Amino acid sequence: MSAAALTLVSWNLENNGKNDPARRQAGDEMLKSLNPDLVFRQELWDAGDNGRTVFNAQARALGMHGELGTDSCTAMFINPKRFSVVRDWTQSRGPQWVLPPTALTLRYEEGGPDALPFVAVSYHLNYASPTQRLLEAEWLTTWADKGWTTPDGTRVTLPAIFAGDNNSYPAPGAPGDPALPELQAIKNAPHRLHRSYPGPDGARVPDIRPDDALRTAGLKDAARYWAAAPNGDPMAVSRTVNACDTHGPDSRIDRAYLTPELLPAVTGFEVIEVDEDLSDHHILRLFLDGDRLAAILEQAATGEPG
Repeated sequence: MSAAALTLVSWNLENNGKNDPARRQAGDEMLKSLNPDLVFRQELWDAGDNGRTVFNAQARALGMHGELGTDSCTAMFINPKRFSVVRDWTQSRGPQWVLPPTALTLRYEEGGPDALPFVAVSYHLNYASPTQRLLEAEWLTTWADKGWTTPDGTRVTLPAIFAGDNNSYPAPGAPGDPALPELQAIKNAPHRLHRSYPGPDGARVPDIRPDDALRTAGLKDAARYWAAAPNGDPMAVSRTVNACDTHGPDSRIDRAYLTPELLPAVTGFEVIEVDEDLSDHHILRLFLDGDRLAAILEQAATGEPG
């Protein structure tokens, strides 16, 4: 029997609904309407208060199992019929994390007993410091290098999926990607600092270093991959944050990255725009073929190339 398609979504719902329960509920209803199997969330600031009352209510609203990260910075919601948690890589605030990610090792239940699990990470890179963002991106790559011992004693590396708010730009080169901003087009001087770093000649340039770090580590930008795929959609690299007077032009701040062996399972990627009254970020939606994912995880368990 064939496995159904899998739907993964990522969203920075601004301040978990801008501290407004009605907006938060509207956000949860929008996510539920997308029928997700995995949700990568950012900015759940109030969700951990009062014994996680808000977070538990959000999990119920989605009909999913919830995992809330440290200080409600990030979270993941999981369809328990399709995935189960093998390990929680809970992170604390510290030099490497201003907003700690939620990182989990998950088992794909339809993959069968011999299939590898995989790592899933919801993250939110620092807003104000390009130096801190680069450090955080470098640390994110450690989850693309997690080992696993198979039943026959073979040591292999787990596949991984990352999704979140990068607060920085993708490197140029993908047709249709929003252009890097002219820094002077960013009218807010502090934000101009936040989104740039000194280049080789000392002049400040738009910050692409987190994207460069992740791709240097072998991770693949899912939107860029699907935009260039033979049956893909160039709209996959659409803006995820709208232009505004203070912060500059349209940009693709929110991104998802996969380790390369997972790419054959990708069957779609899109950006779902939401009204700015609800959030300042749009929603990423990634589709995976369930049968292909199962085959990839089964093949990866042998330690041999697919």
